Amino acid sequence: MSKTPIPPIELLAPDISRHQNGNTGIPYVHSFDSGRPGPHVMVQALTHGNEICGAIALDWLLGQKLQPAHGRLTLAFGNIEAFALWDPADPNRSRFVEEDFNRVWADEALHGPRNSVELSRARQLAPIIDSVDYLLDLHSMTEPCRPIMVCGATGRGGEKSARLSQKLGVPQDLLIDTGHPAGLRMIERGPFGDPNDPRTALLIECGQHWERSSADVAMDTMLRFLAHFGMVDASWAQAHMPMQPATSQHIVRVTEAVVARSTDFAFDKHYTGLEVIPKAGTLIAQDGEFRVTTPYDDTVLVMPSTAHRRIGNTMVRLGRIEQLD
Repeated sequence: MSKTPIPPIELLAPDISRHQNGNTGIPYVHSFDSGRPGPHVMVQALTHGNEICGAIALDWLLGQKLQPAHGRLTLAFGNIEAFALWDPADPNRSRFVEEDFNRVWADEALHGPRNSVELSRARQLAPIIDSVDYLLDLHSMTEPCRPIMVCGATGRGGEKSARLSQKLGVPQDLLIDTGHPAGLRMIERGPFGDPNDPRTALLIECGQHWERSSADVAMDTMLRFLAHFGMVDASWAQAHMPMQPATSQHIVRVTEAVVARSTDFAFDKHYTGLEVIPKAGTLIAQDGEFRVTTPYDDTVLVMPSTAHRRIGNTMVRLGRIEQLD
């Protein structure tokens, strides 16, 4: 069983301290109202403190001093306490402080008696999140994998998010999954997770956390998202987009999540993600005495990682490719 190597760090984490005060009364949250009718659109970075590509994109955008053409635009840095722990010598340490910030968005957690650094921050942000019509959450991945748009769960908003991703034209792989057993993600909160509500959220996994191209993907996706909703001038956005739209798109529909049963979980070899395993029954990992095998032919491995090996954590998701109509 192989150990997961740590990829090189090609990005410099931005100094976001100039954005601390914001204008909402909530640290690191900036909101701009055009005074004209339109949607409330939000972009968030740093859901995880080691995912710095989104922070680079948002820091740049705030530096442009833009005002939305209509509606309201909110820009927020999420888990700032985790980001404060960022250390290139130990780059995975700053993912979170006490718990995953992207698993605390159910009302049961937000309004319950439990407390943590991440829950406190989520409670600050929840009133803003609950007023948003369209949300883009900028993330990155442990492995050097091509970008993935996480559209949410089957029957819980995933399909409407995939339709929005088609309109953006990026990226190639649109993920509809089964959610996380460890807790509700921000993109599934409230109306975002209701397939009959037009309010929609997307989560873009821009590539490996610290590879240079992930910052380009974050910038490109953010600008396409803002231009689509008319927040910024389309020609201005196009001039700053560093990438071309995908030549084709498809859905990767997850059928099951592989959750660690032990701290001995290990893949049989080094996978980076979106590998297609041709044959059902192929061994892909060992979890203590339990063998993890592919459930069907042409199984797609989605975001495999042992960087956060804990009992109950999702180690990999298994899915099938579906062509879009």
